[in-house]
Amino acid sequence: MGSSEELEILRRKIDEVDRKILELLNERGSIAVKIRELKQENSFHIYDPVREREIEENLKKMNKGPLSTESIVSIFREIISGCRSLQHTLKVAYLGPEGSFSHQLAFKEFGSLAELIPLDSVEEVFEEVEKGKANYGVVPVENSVEGSIGTVLDMFLKSELRIYSESFERINHFLLSKTGNFGDIKVVASHPQALGQCRKWLSKHLKNVEIREMPSTAKAAQVASRDKKVAAIAGKIAASIYKLRIVEEHIEDNPLNTTRFFVIGKESARPTGDDKTSIVFSLKDEPGKLHKALLPFAEAGINLTKIESRPSKERPWEYVFFVDFEGHICSEEVKKVLSEVQKNSIFLKILGSYPKGKKERF
Repeated sequence: MGSSEELEILRRKIDEVDRKILELLNERGSIAVKIRELKQENSFHIYDPVREREIEENLKKMNKGPLSTESIVSIFREIISGCRSLQHTLKVAYLGPEGSFSHQLAFKEFGSLAELIPLDSVEEVFEEVEKGKANYGVVPVENSVEGSIGTVLDMFLKSELRIYSESFERINHFLLSKTGNFGDIKVVASHPQALGQCRKWLSKHLKNVEIREMPSTAKAAQVASRDKKVAAIAGKIAASIYKLRIVEEHIEDNPLNTTRFFVIGKESARPTGDDKTSIVFSLKDEPGKLHKALLPFAEAGINLTKIESRPSKERPWEYVFFVDFEGHICSEEVKKVLSEVQKNSIFLKILGSYPKGKKERF
């Protein structure tokens, strides 16, 4: 048998496999429609990160290759997005413009069939969801190198929105410009967090250029696409969107650079048995108050995963404390602990209980 005949046989086999895949995809879609009807009858949420991550974990365990697990998960995210769109087309606001890391995460979490809405500020993302113009919002809340993003924490003090899920995304920074030439660069533009994450590299390789802060990495890429003297620090996705050339890749100072993102919405996520809760509270300025407020967690054996203080914004030298801990607000144990925290607080606000995000293993 000649090679051309063998190739044709293999192609026919692929055609047959594709036919079976198409049948199964539409069968999955039909089941998704039935699920939609049940969700509507019982007021269940269309977006269920717990179930979707469960599917991903099952796929990782079942995959035997030759397709990589990463490829399989990526394919199924689009399948899930397509089936979800049969139930309802979700509108998701994110810190834009297109090409930002928030865009990257929103696409990864909700797929291409969700309506992704780029906005100019974190405040606008919250407002879009509060007004019902978007079902969910995606905001970066903390970076492993630069720490928390204050504007996001401040918005939680003002807003009644809740944290619905969290995700951790590895951040790889690229230096992008119109020409791709080092010699043309007079300005490096990016979000302050990205600039901070590349500080050492910039001081070594571009120490005499102007550093310009921008509202987002994608906005910096937009500016760079119009001016060959400007280089942007952004993700690789921005290069293709804004037709920029890569001057240098992976310029982040820390190769383990990771950002934590929140999906925010009006409803609460259901408990999974592997959850976190975020709260914010303020205390009277008295000796031992913080110790008394946190002691109930230790006595109950509840692990605190984060504690951070920030100015209250209302009166000088008064602070609020943001705390993350393991457990769900539905738990009687957690309710009891928060009741004790409340006794020692001026105010206490629950920001949400949500499934723990999976951190990438380094």
